[in-house]
Amino acid sequence: MKSFTAIIQKEEDAYVAKCPEVGTVSQGSSIDEAIANLREATELYLEEFPMTEKARPLLTTFEVAEVAKA
Repeated sequence: MKSFTAIIQKEEDAYVAKCPEVGTVSQGSSIDEAIANLREATELYLEEFPMTEKARPLLTTFEVAEVAKA
């Protein structure tokens, strides 16, 4: 079993899940459903396009200056 990263974002009435290592994206009405759908999409993708070993992406945060509103 291989471990991947899931980035989850809430968008209006759904959660969108993205896997940066593979590039797959899916959605669901809950976080658990979005991750389950992302897992399925990633498994199907990897069946068709096997992945070579790559380094995992580094996930971090950064700050930007606030933009003044006119």
